Amino acid sequence: MKFFVDTANIKEIEKLISTGFVDGVTTNPSLIAKQGDDMAETIRAICSIVSGPVSAEVTATEFSKMLEEGEYLASLAKNVAVKVPLTVDGLKTCKALREKGTMVNVTLCFSVAQALLAAKAGATFISPFVGRLDDIGEKGMDLIDDIVVMYENYTFDTEVLVASIRSKQHLIDAAVIGAHVATLPPKVIYELYEHPLTDKGLKAFLDDWAKTGQSILPK
Repeated sequence: MKFFVDTANIKEIEKLISTGFVDGVTTNPSLIAKQGDDMAETIRAICSIVSGPVSAEVTATEFSKMLEEGEYLASLAKNVAVKVPLTVDGLKTCKALREKGTMVNVTLCFSVAQALLAAKAGATFISPFVGRLDDIGEKGMDLIDDIVVMYENYTFDTEVLVASIRSKQHLIDAAVIGAHVATLPPKVIYELYEHPLTDKGLKAFLDDWAKTGQSILPK
C-alpha cells in the first residue's frame, strides 16, 4: 500500500520524507488556504521535494473552466495529479486530461456507481471518503471493499485512494481490504508507530542493559 500525506504544510512533508513512507501528497483548496501561501508556489515546492504524485485540486465547476485550471495545474510540475470532483463536468475533465497524459485524482466519491464512472473515465485515482460516510451512520470501509472487488472484476487501472481517514484503524482496515493507496494526515502516520507493549518492552531492555554498565560501541 502506498502512503500519501494529506497536507500542504511543506515543513511537515519534509519531516515525514525521512521516514521513507511518503509515496505522494494530496492537497485541496482548504489545505492550501490554511497555509496562507500562494497556491502555485506551494504546489511547485511540494512537487520539488516529493517524487510521487501530488494532487492539486481545481476550483471551477464548469467543464471548460475546469479543464483550463487542470491544464494549468498540470503545467506546474510533471508529478501533479489534477484533482477533480465526481460530477458530470468533473468526469468530462478527467477524460480530457487523461487523453493528454495527465494524472487525475477523482475526489468526493461516496458510492460504487460513482467509482465505476470514474474508472470508465480513465481516472488514475479514485478517492472515496470513508470518514464522511462514517459521520452519517454508514460504514465507509464497506465502500472501499466493494470498489476494490469491482475494480478487480474488470481489471480497471484506476487505483483506490482511501481518503478522509480519521484513525489508525481506518488505515489498517483499508490495507487488509487491499486498497492501493491511503492518504493520511501526519497525525495518523505518527500513530502507526505506537503500541504500549513496544514502549514497555523497550524500557525493560534498556533498564536491563543499563545495569550491566556496558556500551555497545568500543571506548
